Amino acid sequence: GLTFVENKIVTIMKTPSTSPRKNALGSLGCLTLLLLALVSFNPVYAQDQTSSTETTQDGRVIKGIISDDSGPVEGATVILKGTKTGTSSNEKGEFTFPKPLKSGDVLLISYLGYKNQELKIDDSTNRLEIMLTEDLIEFTGALNSNKPYKSKRSK
Repeated sequence: GLTFVENKIVTIMKTPSTSPRKNALGSLGCLTLLLLALVSFNPVYAQDQTSSTETTQDGRVIKGIISDDSGPVEGATVILKGTKTGTSSNEKGEFTFPKPLKSGDVLLISYLGYKNQELKIDDSTNRLEIMLTEDLIEFTGALNSNKPYKSKRSK
């Protein structure tokens, strides 16, 4: 800019300065991109499925199969009692519980149209074979057939 001092023109040159905050944000962005690049180029390996049971410090991973009289049941729910942790069976009726379980834990098994079951895990539990039994479903209420159905048309 120009500044007048006692009828003389003095030119003041401003040099661009970078604030420490802008430098920090720029280096943080570069660091984020570098970290993202490192993570995205690392190889990913699948877990080895040679063992049917795994033991961890917290407990053991429980696997099993759920079936009924006609074969495997897909979509049956397996929940740890008192929690919201659970899983469901696949098309072959197989499941692997997502959390290691300890002796004394109780699993709740349910499926629509079948009786709910509770299974207590003990020291010898590694693999579960669960057979569901049918349950009678009762509908409550009364059907009123005295009054014909009329649709309400909007005007």
